[in-house]
Amino acid sequence: MTGPSIPPHPHYDRLIAAARSRPPLRVAVVHPVNAVAIAAAIESERMGLTVPVLVGPKGRIEAAVAEAGLEAGRLAIVDAPHSHASAEAAVAMALKGEVDALMKGSLHTDELMGAVVRREGGLRTSRRISHCFVMDVPGHAQPLIISDAAINIAPTLEEKVDIVQNAIDLAHALHLPEVRVAILSSMEVVNPKVPSTLDAAALCKMADRGQITGAVLDGPLAMDNAIDAEAARIKGIASPVAGRADVLIVPDLDAGNMLAKSLTFLAGAYAAGIVLGAKVPVILTSRADSEAARLASCAVASMLALAARDQRIKAVG
Repeated sequence: MTGPSIPPHPHYDRLIAAARSRPPLRVAVVHPVNAVAIAAAIESERMGLTVPVLVGPKGRIEAAVAEAGLEAGRLAIVDAPHSHASAEAAVAMALKGEVDALMKGSLHTDELMGAVVRREGGLRTSRRISHCFVMDVPGHAQPLIISDAAINIAPTLEEKVDIVQNAIDLAHALHLPEVRVAILSSMEVVNPKVPSTLDAAALCKMADRGQITGAVLDGPLAMDNAIDAEAARIKGIASPVAGRADVLIVPDLDAGNMLAKSLTFLAGAYAAGIVLGAKVPVILTSRADSEAARLASCAVASMLALAARDQRIKAVG
């Protein structure tokens, strides 16, 4: 007796194919000292998505390669004594233009992001740093971008402006044909007792005034009427976003993390994670990620880096 078939993920297939048609991304893989992290780096290199540079204790990296039963002889290793030093070395490489992106290896997210957001010698820009999941949900017509489920715990309205704009810029980098942003809450009406509904209304008006650009926004919207047209129709919501949203902005990290993990573990979705708002994309992976999700995260970073390069060329020209 065979087990259930694995649901297809056509959005990731298209994304990875698009990234493979472009030059590979130079990626500093930070502290990859276990077999899972090494395997992800080598597989992304084998598929032509990245040119990895492994940053960390050389002996432990070589031991992880052996444990994984892989051959990494052609990959560069930058020796660093421990995880903090690995993160600092990788950030320095990004600042020098030696790599186009960072990828989390076997260290804690806080260690990597601490080096990224450091005011002196970090990778900060004028934009608030935020995280997006690009989710491939079986049976759903388009990928879903969810933000922020990993970096900003309880963002203020001002911080949400950057979170929304970062997600919109990502959607454009992924060449979504039309960017429709739902600002999520537990309800679809403005209620002064529910702060997330007030933030949603303010963000939509800010978009009307040109303070947020590049997308159509609506909110507050509940999850059902954000993605299901019939749910929106039943509730009498007339909106270009309701039932058709491809970007979901959550009220806080708890809501976003639970939403993303519910889709992953109950609906069989894959979740590619990326950090935005820094000088280079930062690929955040988890030990629980599938190989497809890890490769898709590399593909997302590649598309982002290409979009940023094109923007720089346009600005100069």
